[in-house]
Amino acid sequence: MSMSPLGRLPMAVKLGVPVAAGLLAAACGTAAGSTAAGSTPAGTPASNGSTTATVIESHAGSAGSFLTNSSGRAVYLWDADSMNKSMCSGACAGAWPPVTAKGHVTAADGAKAADLGTITRSDGSKQVTYLGHPLYYFAGDSGSGQTNGQGSDGFGAKWWLVAPAGTKITVADSATGAAAGAGNSSPTAPASSGGSSTGGSSAGGSWG
Repeated sequence: MSMSPLGRLPMAVKLGVPVAAGLLAAACGTAAGSTAAGSTPAGTPASNGSTTATVIESHAGSAGSFLTNSSGRAVYLWDADSMNKSMCSGACAGAWPPVTAKGHVTAADGAKAADLGTITRSDGSKQVTYLGHPLYYFAGDSGSGQTNGQGSDGFGAKWWLVAPAGTKITVADSATGAAAGAGNSSPTAPASSGGSSTGGSSAGGSWG
């Protein structure tokens, strides 16, 4: 009777065949699983972390440099606020939307990073502060560089542009395209506080 080719091999070789086959299968399995086990396929982001940031910078105006966001939209402070505490909520916050933090808050072009901070409003959002002043936009500004809210006394107190030094600018700016207070309701008493208690900001500084 003829023997199969495998039957003619020495016993040591016979035993080695399944072992080698097993090692080869394990190596193939490891290579096939490497993509799923922590590596990032080509063409996909290495991380899905957000790089969004709120940037406060300065913009040159006829009354001097004033703070804006990264799109050039003017930001304001309100005389009714106190250090690190917003008194603007409800209808006030509709006309003067708070500058809220999205991701990191950073400074550029003349603004000072050390003067930036945030407070927590009653709705849980983070409002940006500058040297303790809660910052706001004005709903009546429709484009970058506009300062229609400068000098408004809407909701019972004055609204001012903010200098990079953290002080309020109290002179008119030529970028103002309408009378101060355009788009505001008639002055009313401030609504109840929509911000956090004093001391919630990460930036200190004098009030003024």
